[in-house]
Amino acid sequence: MIDDVSLNNLAKDIGVKLDLVEQAKALIVFSHGAGADLNHEFMSSFSQLLNQQRLSVLRFNFPYMDKRAQDGKRRPPDRMPKLIARYLEVLSAVDTKLPIFLVGKSMGSRVAATIASDLLHDELGEKMLSQLGQDSCITDIETLAGKVSGVVALGYPFHPIAKPENTRLAPLQESSKPVLICQGQRDKLGSQEEIETYPLPASCRVEYFIDGDHDLKPRVKSGFNQQQHLDKAAVLISEFIDEHS
Repeated sequence: MIDDVSLNNLAKDIGVKLDLVEQAKALIVFSHGAGADLNHEFMSSFSQLLNQQRLSVLRFNFPYMDKRAQDGKRRPPDRMPKLIARYLEVLSAVDTKLPIFLVGKSMGSRVAATIASDLLHDELGEKMLSQLGQDSCITDIETLAGKVSGVVALGYPFHPIAKPENTRLAPLQESSKPVLICQGQRDKLGSQEEIETYPLPASCRVEYFIDGDHDLKPRVKSGFNQQQHLDKAAVLISEFIDEHS
């Protein structure tokens, strides 16, 4: 039996892809990175790995990617408030009894973590709710917070490339939900050497992937390959969900 997941009152021009599995133990709301949309090979193949772990997956596009799909023109990512608004628009449309976890690739994980951190603060939470339309099934902060059980980052962008001083730790330090980060050891947006110096809370767990880059891809000389790392990441996410559902 495939557990019921529906999307209510979601605008038809928002790109989404829902991959359901039988006897799912959770629903993943999966957000893409800065340069790849919901149909990118990474997003599609990793969604399949999550499906193999009995996890249903909902992928969606941020606004700038939907515009690219319409006219083929490349655009820079939207500003954070617009990214958050789209994530909330999709999240508020989800109707399911399954636990929901926010999973993001790079930029998408930063948006997800920001949402989870803002749920701590009433004023910020109210501001987030005000961005939703009248048809939203979320009407209060408790409902919004209650929809999310945890956050997973596939390559969290701890800082911009070549700007290690500009850290993005606040969403992780202030998160109201448990966080799992799957990070390549030599990720240029946050290496293991750098991350181990950061004051991260106990609720934020980092798993390092040997010789992995920002896409968890190791060099040949490491003795590992990207598929092995992605397989491991899917298993770690499944275990994380078991722990926090």
